[in-house]
Amino acid sequence: MKLDKKYENILFSAIMAILMGFFMSIIITYVNVGLTENFIAIWVKAFITGVITGFPVTLIIAPISRTMVHKMIIK
Repeated sequence: MKLDKKYENILFSAIMAILMGFFMSIIITYVNVGLTENFIAIWVKAFITGVITGFPVTLIIAPISRTMVHKMIIK
């Protein structure tokens, strides 16, 4: 399935939010509470919070980051 280029930033932000939210929340939850009985419930809550927070942040930060990187690269 191919999407129109106009959806690139939204799709990129969604994928980044999901992947970063997954890995960061599972690691931070493990560091903070260890493998407790309710680890999964605590992690799921952290993951959902991370994705909800990460998506709009990535929408804002990704274009700024790309611009900064493009200015640092020798052409």
